[in-house]
Amino acid sequence: MRELRVDAFSKLTLSLHITGTRADGFHELDATMVSIDEPHDSLVLTPATRTSLTITGPFAEGVPADASNLAWRAADACRTTLEMELHKGIPSGAGLGGGSADAAAVLVALRADPRLAPPLGADVPFCMRGGFARVRGIGDELEPGDPPALAIVVATPRFRCSTAAVYRAWDELGGPHHEINDLQAAAEHVEPRLVEFKRRVEAAAGAPAILAGSGSSYAVVFESVVDAERVRARVAAAVSGSVWLASTSSAGVVLHP
Repeated sequence: MRELRVDAFSKLTLSLHITGTRADGFHELDATMVSIDEPHDSLVLTPATRTSLTITGPFAEGVPADASNLAWRAADACRTTLEMELHKGIPSGAGLGGGSADAAAVLVALRADPRLAPPLGADVPFCMRGGFARVRGIGDELEPGDPPALAIVVATPRFRCSTAAVYRAWDELGGPHHEINDLQAAAEHVEPRLVEFKRRVEAAAGAPAILAGSGSSYAVVFESVVDAERVRARVAAAVSGSVWLASTSSAGVVLHP
């Protein structure tokens, strides 16, 4: 195996509904997901006698560089030892599937059996396939479709949301439902600052914003890149955090020659 360079794209939930809770505590979903090209992570994978992980980039702080990291766990699942360099362009706790995207990138680079993906996390099967899909079960049931051509403004505040805490709050609140994302009320309960952040995003955009997964990011969807770029600048000036202009992608992972 030679050195491999791979980009891992974010996952955006266009809709998310919780359809049940299993006996093991996992929640069953019915969601629509799409791959977007920004923000993204990049990995360099090199054969090695033992696995190691170096993490750099604007969102490296707090990301574990040990066997608990999903990229490392993906390598272990493939029974492969790698020297991995991970550039974190996707913030953690932002609802964009960064850790899952990294695991998927390792699996795709190693041409792994897709059946290795579900045990690593609910978002890993979708991130491995990428594009657009209706996702059900615990993320292991995919109905692929053609990704819509969309331009998306993604805004992430400086604070983050714990996925586990948001799902616990959803249970504690009695399972509230929402037209687009059932986790919205739970995320705002866990992190009340989301309410004002969303208000600022929508005021600057002049359009509704949808919560990405369990938060903390919000996305505003456009069909026109020109309109989206204009809004990106306005949102960036209105909020404290990171703001990207993204495009939908037919792939969740891109291998470089």
